[in-house]
Amino acid sequence: MKTNIYTLFIALSLMFFSCSSELELSPLASLNKDAVWTSESNATLALVGCYRGNIPYNSTGFETDWCSYSGLIFLEFASDNAFDRRATTTGNSTLHKLSDGTLNTANSSINAYWVNSYSKIAKCNDFIENVDKVSASKAVIDRLKSEARFLRAIQYFYLSQYFQDVPLVIKTLTKEEANQVEKTSRADITKFVVAELTEIAPLLPRHKDIKISERGRASSQAALAFLGRTYLGAKDFSGAANAFKQIIDLGDNIIDPNYQTIFFPSNQNSNENIFATQYLENLAGNALPQHAWPAVVGGWHLVCPLGSLFEAYEFTDGTPFSYTSPLYDTKDLGKNRDPRLKYSLLWDQTTFKGKKYVCHPDSVKSLDQLGAGKQTTYTGFGLRKFFDESFSGSLMSYGANAVVIRYAEVLLSYLEAKLEAGQVIDQALLDATINKVRGRATVNMPKITETDPAKLRVILRRERRVELALEGLRYWDLLRWGTAHEVLKADFYGAPFLGAKNMRKKNGATDPNNRWYVITRNFRNPDDYRWPIPQSEQDINPKLK
Repeated sequence: MKTNIYTLFIALSLMFFSCSSELELSPLASLNKDAVWTSESNATLALVGCYRGNIPYNSTGFETDWCSYSGLIFLEFASDNAFDRRATTTGNSTLHKLSDGTLNTANSSINAYWVNSYSKIAKCNDFIENVDKVSASKAVIDRLKSEARFLRAIQYFYLSQYFQDVPLVIKTLTKEEANQVEKTSRADITKFVVAELTEIAPLLPRHKDIKISERGRASSQAALAFLGRTYLGAKDFSGAANAFKQIIDLGDNIIDPNYQTIFFPSNQNSNENIFATQYLENLAGNALPQHAWPAVVGGWHLVCPLGSLFEAYEFTDGTPFSYTSPLYDTKDLGKNRDPRLKYSLLWDQTTFKGKKYVCHPDSVKSLDQLGAGKQTTYTGFGLRKFFDESFSGSLMSYGANAVVIRYAEVLLSYLEAKLEAGQVIDQALLDATINKVRGRATVNMPKITETDPAKLRVILRRERRVELALEGLRYWDLLRWGTAHEVLKADFYGAPFLGAKNMRKKNGATDPNNRWYVITRNFRNPDDYRWPIPQSEQDINPKLK
């Protein structure tokens, strides 16, 4: 919510403090709790606190929330899309450890996601239990309560997808009660999420009816999108198709013609963006530029896209990428490639913010020299996506929102649901979904005509990876498809550097495609398909073991 966000931010810093126990309520500090429910404006402030949770502003905080920029984008470090520089420079990337074969109960990343989920759930439970005290119309109360239920439901969506069996807490708990809760099965958590989102979707305003000044608040489409995601995770493909079709039929959302700018502050209210966490430059900004920009422009270059993502982008004629194709140019990696590649990644000799990005391993004078042991790339690629290069403010206070759900995901998920449900796929469906995504003006990739289910599945999964690259969905996709143990138990490489002298090789062997060797992952099956409940929680409550 960006309406008077500076006022809300200041008020919330006075009103809220974090939970002492993640399952125990700790709502309001300096403001008397009963005063919150005396007016609609105070209740709205409390709801803002539920939206924000523990997300820090103008800070280098890391995994603070599933929907924060770091909670989303940094989860890509567990996938085959990106590598966390800290995994090599300090050996301290707990996100990398989610999929490298060393995940355990002491992992600080899973602890952060757990803590922040239950902290937000506690705030939402308190809000839901008390908002009826406010003197306001039924329509206002229904909306406020439905938004809190939405926020609570999506916490349980994420918890069920990663931790699977977790405590289902839907009321305020005392400390004693919190320390004795038991786990609920993933199946029952899913039933709860489905029931909640189904019930509140018609109580929330449609996307088109949410004022620009209120963007960031949950809409009916946001609830339906998470409902569809929940069904996908449960492999209820008919249910997923129905949820996504409702969004399509409402007709409020679009595929924006400009792929690059839908992540920029100037276009973040695009009707393609269904739900996004709100940031505001200087007052309530995020530090993604500090974390991800190249060293040449003052960044720390934590986000290093992998070569396997680079290789996922097709050639402009629609054929899959190949190092042996006549369309491949060793001197210009973006030539003849899907335009989304140049909107998303940086590579050697590209320009970013008016400066040359030089990461060639032989470029010893470059700040961004690959493998030089500095705050620089460890794959030969950098991140361009999400960044308006005209931004000139503090790298710790960027104003772009963290987009959680886009209409492009809805269309691709709808096609996936129809495909996996065994329904007939025809050209009309392809044109209404995947081809609408590929056909946006700034992308304009050839139409997909393949209707054979096995072949289309490969095409669709590649399209999903490319379109939604680095938006925090790839790791989840690999888990729910059951392919993580195949994809993430492998050697990973970075950019190709033909003729380079200072190449990192695996066991001294030169890669046939002249790629920089990055690391080998060892995802364990079935162990790493489920996150363990943090040891600190198990120590308090043995029932969580």
